[in-house]
Amino acid sequence: MSVLKTSPAFACASARSSIKRVAQVAAVAIALLLPATAVAAPVTLKLSFVTSDRSNIYQCYVKPFVDAVDADGAGLVQIKVYFSGAISPAMPEQAQLVLDGAADLAYVVPGYTPRQFPDISVLELPGLFRNERESSLTFARLAAAGALEGYRKFFVVGAFVSEGESIHSRKPVATLADLKGQQIRVNNQVEAETLRKLGAVPTLLPINRTMEALSQGKLDGVTVPSSILTEFGFARLANNHYLLPLSGVLISLVMSREKLASLPRRAQEIIVKYSGKWLSEQGAGCFVAKNREMAAKLKADPRRTVVEPSSTDLATGREVFSSVVEDWANESPRHRELLALVESELAKLRSTKETRP
Repeated sequence: MSVLKTSPAFACASARSSIKRVAQVAAVAIALLLPATAVAAPVTLKLSFVTSDRSNIYQCYVKPFVDAVDADGAGLVQIKVYFSGAISPAMPEQAQLVLDGAADLAYVVPGYTPRQFPDISVLELPGLFRNERESSLTFARLAAAGALEGYRKFFVVGAFVSEGESIHSRKPVATLADLKGQQIRVNNQVEAETLRKLGAVPTLLPINRTMEALSQGKLDGVTVPSSILTEFGFARLANNHYLLPLSGVLISLVMSREKLASLPRRAQEIIVKYSGKWLSEQGAGCFVAKNREMAAKLKADPRRTVVEPSSTDLATGREVFSSVVEDWANESPRHRELLALVESELAKLRSTKETRP
């Protein structure tokens, strides 16, 4: 039997050809993989929000941030909002959701958890601020400076203080004397003390649990900013509106510092860009417009009684406000320190007519 012999030159050429084919296959495989790497899925951040996307709170305080980040961070970072308490409907749990990692961002009302945010009561004191812009910018500055206990664990995306809450009741309120004995829902302990001194009986209750108590007759009225009076159904039962501004509602949009640091650098830059100064101004301007719109609607509705406090009631209110502030400041050296910080920031805003924190 004959044996077919292969020359050394042919064997070398065959080997080179095989190597070339392997290299070509590898190059094709790498080329196919490259687009998947270059067009990686964007980072998706979960935002917990307890009410609906139609609420003024969302439209003014949260949506501008979500829209700006999604537009500027297209292909890199996007925000998915879980509305109506889909992650958790409990208002007092929202900040902890962020710390535990159940949500990346959350809408937080710190007045519901004063032990977690003990310093924020200084921003709830009545009579300190001229308008929502002043209060929101002061809150944003103090949060950014790390001056508020509880917020140091978070990157504060947005810091807002609403207009002073007015009183909306099922019973007539023509003067301060008419508040005597009325059961009124309040937003925070400072507001509770203010109403107590005005003769009412305050009940501290999260806003998303208030309508049930009002409809059951457990409450006579509520304190809320006029702009959100219809959102939770209060306007259906409360037809008497006494427009004495009390405490503002503190609202913040927070993210854990650890989560922010874990994002790609460009994503971090985008989030920071639309936080703080920018978002506080957006929110304050939006809510001022909505407050004016709602006030006009209330006054135009013949079924409603809208009362602007008399000069006598305003003077009485200012006296009560001053006593609440003084009592609060006397509670501890820390309270005195916080009040001095707020007064210092207000002096800067008013003297320089600044428009941004």
